[in-house]
Parts: sequence; C-alpha cells; structure tokens
Amino acid sequence: MVILETPRLVLRRWREEDIAPMAAVNADPEVMRWIRDGSVRDEQQTRDGVRAWESEWESRGFGLFAVEIRSTGELAGFTGLSVPGFLPEVLPAVEVGWRLGRDHWGQGLATEAAVAAVRFGFEERGLERIVSIVQVGNDASERIMTKLGMHPVRETVNPTSGRPVRVFALSSEQYAATRRLQA
Repeated sequence: MVILETPRLVLRRWREEDIAPMAAVNADPEVMRWIRDGSVRDEQQTRDGVRAWESEWESRGFGLFAVEIRSTGELAGFTGLSVPGFLPEVLPAVEVGWRLGRDHWGQGLATEAAVAAVRFGFEERGLERIVSIVQVGNDASERIMTKLGMHPVRETVNPTSGRPVRVFALSSEQYAATRRLQA
C-alpha cells in the first residue's frame, strides 16, 4: 500500500472513518465554490466519490490520497492523481488535484501535499506529463500550480459546468530540471 509522508502530512489510501470528515469538507459551499458547478456534496455522494477514487487506485496504480495531519491524525481533505475524464479535450492526461477543508487553508498544506503527489507521479509511476485544471478566477489554486513548476497551456470551458478553465502542465523533463536545480 502506498503511503507518502511529508513534514506535516501523511498521504494514504482511504478508510471508512474518512467518509464523514470528507463529507464535511464537501458540504462547505466555500470549499466547493471552484469545483465544477459549485454544488456541495452530501455523505452518499462523498462515499461514492471515495469508492471511485479507490477504484482508480486499483485499476491505474495511482489515485487520490486521503490527506491526514501528521500531528493530530485529522483528515484535512485529499490530494493526488486522477484522469480528468470531465475534460475530454485534454485526454490522455493525468491531473494533480487537491481539496482541503477551510480550517487547513493558508498554511501551505495543499502545496506540500501536491508536491508529494507530483513527485510520486513522476518518480514512482513514471508519468511523462501531469496537468492541473483550474477554474478561471481561482487564484489560490493557480499559485499552487505555479509553485509546482506548472505553466498554463490552454484555456477552455468545462463541458460539465460551462465555466471557463485554465489547464496547466508540467512535463517529466521540466520536473527533472527543477529537481536538479533544487539539489
């Protein structure tokens, strides 16, 4: 089983006891503001989502991690890799994404988790390219994408919501060059 650890976080597979805290994250309108059409999700929709994320782990060898605060064991939300099937024009692609509860915003946790997920994608799963898709106006997520070394490559419209989105990308070569500079 894949477990990633960062200084403040544990990224791991999903457990039954994660459903309720993730449902609370998904029920917050401010958290969901930039997700698809902005609709909140209830506990059953969250359970269905977790089931789909776990299925992606089984079929693809990657997926969305539950993000746990190392010091408390609290579930903060998720980060990880998935296939962005909602935006067929970018396929084939693997997307890095994140969603944290509001209590965990503004602390650099989403960036810390996303860095670990990108490293996992390139170094452990041998991906050639990782994208991230953001609704235009979600400046906080765009800042995270920039910190990951990603660059905007396309603007389009999410066909499931009708909202404008920006696609960012990072190639394995760009990632390797950035890693060399950090060493």
